Amino acid sequence: MTKRRTLTKSPLALAKEALAVGQQALPKYSARRSRHDFTQAQLFAILVLRQFFQTDYRGIVQLLADFSDIRQALQLSKIPHFTTLQKAQGRLIKRGLGSACKLPFSPVPGS
Repeated sequence: MTKRRTLTKSPLALAKEALAVGQQALPKYSARRSRHDFTQAQLFAILVLRQFFQTDYRGIVQLLADFSDIRQALQLSKIPHFTTLQKAQGRLIKRGLGSACKLPFSPVPGS
């Protein structure tokens, strides 16, 4: 029997779940010699939140600045620049992490 996932309207719950999924599915950093400011899981979770809030890169950066609970849940010591998120999304798509990330605003199933 498979575990059924429920939809959430809580950005904090979504951030925690996305971080956990990213930690299981992604390598910790994109390159051995990267600056190691943010893990791939943290960037993935931020990109998931970007879809959830239906905003652009600058918008999600501003939301992270405003919501300390989400920053704490994602274990962020600082907020990434919006271009960091753009580049991370390009890397994740290039490595085949899903076509849903290609769309600026993915439709929610059942809505």
